[in-house]
Amino acid sequence: MQLFVVGAGEMGRWFARHSGAAAVAFADREFETARTAAATIENARAVSLDTDEAFDVVCLAVPMSAVPEAIAEHAHRAREAVVDVSGEMRDSVAALRSHAEGCERASFHPLFSASNAPGHIPVVVDRGGPTVDRIRESLTAAGNDVFETTPSAHDRSMETVQAKAHTAVLAYALAAEDVDPRFHTSLSGPLSELVENVVGNTPEVYAEIQERFEGSSSVAASAASIAEADREAFLKLYEEAGK
Repeated sequence: MQLFVVGAGEMGRWFARHSGAAAVAFADREFETARTAAATIENARAVSLDTDEAFDVVCLAVPMSAVPEAIAEHAHRAREAVVDVSGEMRDSVAALRSHAEGCERASFHPLFSASNAPGHIPVVVDRGGPTVDRIRESLTAAGNDVFETTPSAHDRSMETVQAKAHTAVLAYALAAEDVDPRFHTSLSGPLSELVENVVGNTPEVYAEIQERFEGSSSVAASAASIAEADREAFLKLYEEAGK
């Protein structure tokens, strides 16, 4: 399988390694980034974004907001399948359907950074076939749990597991003060580790998530309710949180 990866960053490289491709071509807005990615993978090379080559599979590994445009620009280079690993399903699947009509189509969302792989990977298969099946099998063989979902179920879940979770962790990071580590409890210790995991990544990725998915305002409202609650109201909120 010949794979063309648009976006030679962390997730593009991860997908290239675990997709089962025999040969990989990387393209990126920065050609040197594509060249660097190609140097890390056997049988890989860098090509320009406007290459006139055709490939068995085209994978879009670009920021969520750029996926529809990238699919429109590069889908025609695929002979068999077009996939993305963007983290958003509604707009990605719609773009795949519009611009890759004659190909197999799937949207994968690795729920982890490449350094934390393997993990869970929801996928929307808009048009299945043997090539997408081979990719799924290869990702599963790498230790990942690949499971099917729908665009609406995925995006609704991301409101909780990403937008709301990130908001809660970042709010704690902004509010917390430095303390002697010996004071940490069984709750605050792991929470501080979560902060380190979040703030040690690329902030643009988190900004895109906050822009795309609802959820942050409800976390803020819940925090305000707790902060403003008297004893009786707090007890009710505590009970509600445990349901």
